Amino acid sequence: MISNNIYRLIRDHAEKLKLDLPEGEAAKFVQENDISEEGIDAIVRLMGHLCDKKDRTTMNFLLKTSRMPQKNPRTLDNFDFGRLKGPAVKTLQNLRDLRFLYSHQNLIFIGPTGIGKTHLALAYGYQCCTQHKKVYFLTFSELNQKMNEARLRGRIGSFLNGLTKPACLIIDEVGHCVMDEANTDLFFQIVQRRSLKDTGSMIMTSNYQPSEWHKFFAEKESLLCSLDRITDNAVISVMQGRSYRGKKREILTCEVASERTAA
Repeated sequence: MISNNIYRLIRDHAEKLKLDLPEGEAAKFVQENDISEEGIDAIVRLMGHLCDKKDRTTMNFLLKTSRMPQKNPRTLDNFDFGRLKGPAVKTLQNLRDLRFLYSHQNLIFIGPTGIGKTHLALAYGYQCCTQHKKVYFLTFSELNQKMNEARLRGRIGSFLNGLTKPACLIIDEVGHCVMDEANTDLFFQIVQRRSLKDTGSMIMTSNYQPSEWHKFFAEKESLLCSLDRITDNAVISVMQGRSYRGKKREILTCEVASERTAA
């Protein structure tokens, strides 16, 4: 006797594969063709394999188009949470549930260079890709340069649309350059469009507190509005401690004589 759960599983697999195959139709096909339990089990396993293959293909495509580093990807699994202490650690460990993305909250990592801010931002983006959410990553300096190129080529509209669509927009190293007035206005438009369309989350990292970010934009009223929109609905994680970098660094010292001595 074939369980009804099998037909529900076939239906679920079919939906994932974008096939129109209701439970009743699957059951009718099995009965009319006198398919054995072993046969139906093989069909279910094949459909499951195709679903897994589709998941991997989709995830790999999203990772490739995200601009995140593909070699040695940063994930939550390879982040050293053992170095973190304090009440916020549990929240960071639970980033994989994508709660901030689904609640349309922004996430900001603040702290000195080399402490793991970018790793966590990239790990969050990686987790989004595993759940088939579109991600786009760029540094603050790259964003500034892309704005200059969009203005120069007359492609501002497509540029803004491109940064509005991703469910997760990651901007790394806020404060590594200063935007002029025109780019400050474009930045405001990006934030405004994402806010109005309720598009996922913005993930940002910086060595500076958000209260200092005004130094990296042209002073204007729209700037204050855009910064308010980012931080008003944000979770800000302030990370303190020594840099991760330099663990593999080897320093060799030697003494150099003032004059060369004869052999």
